[in-house]
Amino acid sequence: MSALAMDPLHDDFGATVTGIDLGAALTDDQVAAIRAAIDTYSFLVFPEQSLDDDRHLAFTRRLGEPEANHVALGRDGVVNYFGTIGNVQPDGTVQGNAHQQTKFLTGNNMWHTDSSFRKVPSLVSIMYAYEVPEEGGQTQYVSSRAAYRRLAEETKQTIEPLEVIHDYVFSRSKVAKVDPAHAASLPPINQKLVRRNPDNGEKNYYIGSHARTIDGWDEVDSRALLDDLLDRATGPERIHTQDWQPGQLVIWDNRCMLHRGTGYDADKYRRHMRQTRVAGAGPTLEE
Repeated sequence: MSALAMDPLHDDFGATVTGIDLGAALTDDQVAAIRAAIDTYSFLVFPEQSLDDDRHLAFTRRLGEPEANHVALGRDGVVNYFGTIGNVQPDGTVQGNAHQQTKFLTGNNMWHTDSSFRKVPSLVSIMYAYEVPEEGGQTQYVSSRAAYRRLAEETKQTIEPLEVIHDYVFSRSKVAKVDPAHAASLPPINQKLVRRNPDNGEKNYYIGSHARTIDGWDEVDSRALLDDLLDRATGPERIHTQDWQPGQLVIWDNRCMLHRGTGYDADKYRRHMRQTRVAGAGPTLEE
């Protein structure tokens, strides 16, 4: 554990981690140190890594059970643990701005937390960069744990018992049509609004673009609260902007982090990133 160096990135969250090769066989102590750092920092950047899909997936398995890609599973009935973020295809060709998949991926430019629309949402996402645009293509992050700490006690008490309906079709249909089979595989699901990290007791609120309404509230009041909580978390001074470099691997804690893409010109630039996710321990309503 002493070989890992943690350099904090932002006042609210995050650290750059050096002194480890994630493509090598990791010791149990190294894995424990990474897990502890996720609980503490929520967002970890590992520069100058050398991975392929096999090493990426092997590392993912050390952190927990890989989560099946919901698009491949829901639309095609295929279990695949990777998602490609960007416009570069397996054969090296590029999809431009007008391509349907490029348009669909612009849904990632809304603040969200990965897989909050699943009964068992993600624990962490693990992204590795192969090719990045010369302009644009950053990812921005904020901490809803830090935002929760800043709330007034009265607000904390108000939101503590609430449940929020998360709906993939609600969010993604804003940018592109969702395949009917994919939509049917992801019905709206209730999630706790306030979550608690079981290892350190830290609380956060759990929102984002998939959060449609508060269960039992009307739409106007629901949106007023959810939008206010999002605004509190995403002020300019709260944002860390990740300028990706090839060879970087980033892990973020989906329980308490929100993120969004900044967009890029897919006609002009290549972007190729591969992402896996680790499934959570169980439904949030059982936490």
